[in-house]
Amino acid sequence: MRIGGVDGVPTGWVVCVLTGEGRAREVSWSVVPDAAAVLDVTAGCDAVGVDIPLALPAGASRRDAEVLAAARLGPARSSLFPTPPAPVLAATSYAEACAAAQAVTGRKISLQSWYIVPKIREFQAVALPPTVVEAHPELTFRTMAPRVAFASKKTARGAGQRIAALAEWADPARLLGDLPGAARIDDVLDALATAWTAQRVATGTAEFLGPGTDGRGRSMAIAV
Repeated sequence: MRIGGVDGVPTGWVVCVLTGEGRAREVSWSVVPDAAAVLDVTAGCDAVGVDIPLALPAGASRRDAEVLAAARLGPARSSLFPTPPAPVLAATSYAEACAAAQAVTGRKISLQSWYIVPKIREFQAVALPPTVVEAHPELTFRTMAPRVAFASKKTARGAGQRIAALAEWADPARLLGDLPGAARIDDVLDALATAWTAQRVATGTAEFLGPGTDGRGRSMAIAV
């Protein structure tokens, strides 16, 4: 099996591609500049998990997938930024983005949502193979280790908890032995989490939160 996991970094995207099975699986890492390069690196994967919204909401309502995911995340729901409506993607400033969002939803968007707009644009600009799915690392970790009260991923305790959770799935020494310098530890752990979800997609054991498709026919679901 060949699976991929993708998370955003300041210079683009960190990508892990895992081959093999169980704790013997091997990983290759890369940092690439844009969504097109992500698709090149992960070509041939059985499934790829990406930590970015791949489908846009229609109208004023939040995507069902995000409502369901937020409910499962509980106290960690702040890690899930609402996906802005399509008109926001044309904005060139935060003020323009807020005005565009308010015209559709009646609400401004948060700064956090504005910061991911360029990365959402990238994936809107490419043709997605059906093997690429939206995943959310914090939801994944809590599914992977439901009894763990995860600390912030920015702390040593939080990083350790996430590495321990991943150790039930693959060998951390293989996964983390040769990381790219352009990615932070929380970035690579998030990428590995989305790869865990990708494996579930590839094996038919994933759950898909949120029904339906957007105006382009893309699935509105978040895989976990």
